[in-house]
Amino acid sequence: MTASAPQAPPRASRLAGYLLALAAGATWGTTGPLSTGLYALMPATSIGFWRVLLGTVCLAAWGLLFYRELFRVDRVGWLLVGLGGGALVALFEVAYQFAIAGAGVAGAAAMLYTAPVIVAILARLILKEALTPVRLLLSLLVMAGVALTVTGGSNAGAEAARLGLGAGIAGGLLSAVSYALTTLMARFAVPRYGAVRVLFLEAIGGVVILGIVLTLAGRAPTPPPSLAAWRGLVALTAGSVLAANLFFFSAVKRIEAAPAAIAATIEPVVGTVLAWLLFHQHLSLSGWLGLTMVIAGVVGGYLQEARHSPSQP
Repeated sequence: MTASAPQAPPRASRLAGYLLALAAGATWGTTGPLSTGLYALMPATSIGFWRVLLGTVCLAAWGLLFYRELFRVDRVGWLLVGLGGGALVALFEVAYQFAIAGAGVAGAAAMLYTAPVIVAILARLILKEALTPVRLLLSLLVMAGVALTVTGGSNAGAEAARLGLGAGIAGGLLSAVSYALTTLMARFAVPRYGAVRVLFLEAIGGVVILGIVLTLAGRAPTPPPSLAAWRGLVALTAGSVLAANLFFFSAVKRIEAAPAAIAATIEPVVGTVLAWLLFHQHLSLSGWLGLTMVIAGVVGGYLQEARHSPSQP
């Protein structure tokens, strides 16, 4: 996936990209609260499988009705995005559900956003994107905020007592790695295949891999048991699978991977507020300080993009 450093897009395009990444993070922020509401109805692993399956079906139906080009992909696309991206989707779906169930919404979302540091470093090594001191400082600020949020948060939730904080931390870190690698893959693939096609290939690969792995592991996905479960899954699919990913893939088409990852760290703020309002998951003073640091990193990234001129690397 090595590529030469591209010309910087115009300022307006960069700002649009940053705002799209911000919208993606805000939409992803609904994942934790919606998933927490579903834990009383079905297992965490089944939630991840069904939301990706519904997303795949929606995209396939749209392609059949309106855009047959969606299915025309070369071998590299199927291998890189379908197989590789699908494996990352499968890992993320299982890991993040365990993170939410074990560490609570705020802790899971905060651990996920150790990813900007990973993205900033790997984007430099793989995509040859600029690793400026400001980008690295913003990434580290976000990571420090993550640590405070995790240690200062509540993991009250339907499955938290059974899974425990250890499972939540392991899930959170694995979801961060898969998210970071997906960001880099998208930065390479979206300009070549388009945001919708990349999302479709990832989703179809992810649902196949999830179905096989969960069945072999003795955790075969169970159908939603009630109308309430279907409603929750539809909401998850519309928001965190379809809308959020389309926002994010459109963002990485306009800006580099590192600032896109920083912008999306607004997710734990949205998730924490919703969890507090809906499930009484709370944060201590240090937890709120951590979220404030995350917000500061996001704002700093936006200001950096606003000052960025086309002649800069």
